[in-house]
Amino acid sequence: MRRRTLLISLPLAMGGPAMGLAAGTDTEDRPEQPKGYPVSLAQMQQALAQRFPRRYPVQGLLDLDLQTPRLHLLPEQNRLRAEMAVAAAGPALNRVHQGSFDVDFALRYEPSDRTLRAHQLRLARLTFPTLPARATEMINLYAPTLADQSLREVVVHELTAQDLRAVDAMGMQPGAITVTKTGLVVGLVLKPL
Repeated sequence: MRRRTLLISLPLAMGGPAMGLAAGTDTEDRPEQPKGYPVSLAQMQQALAQRFPRRYPVQGLLDLDLQTPRLHLLPEQNRLRAEMAVAAAGPALNRVHQGSFDVDFALRYEPSDRTLRAHQLRLARLTFPTLPARATEMINLYAPTLADQSLREVVVHELTAQDLRAVDAMGMQPGAITVTKTGLVVGLVLKPL
């Protein structure tokens, strides 16, 4: 009973971004919106921009340069899709070839550093329209590893200590992550006793 009272009254007392989360105070405007801590698509894009571009060598023959992914929300699958421009260049190629690389993924919460991270990656597509077929085959053999190295466990958002202070005071912690039409909602669950 005490936790329930805190859950209702704390968001009103706090007033900050940390606690529109527990009570879901604005759900009257958006009844389909789950309750929890909201994370916008813009916040995730900003977090990714700090971690890209990235370069990956392929067996000493070429380098793949991945640009900052553009995220798309897939609420019906509870996943995100990342579309990246990629350039292939190196000794095995006579020039730079531009392509695209698409991966979709789920999210998990990492309590050690309060981050939301990509996991359960699925390669959707890797294309290079101007590459010869043999080079494309070689790159496609490497594509699952590239997907794993480029986005597995990449941080898409970090919760601050302030965000979690009130949640912790209520005896709760981040739980399931739901992808919505506008971003993410990190659900809250009771901490184990």
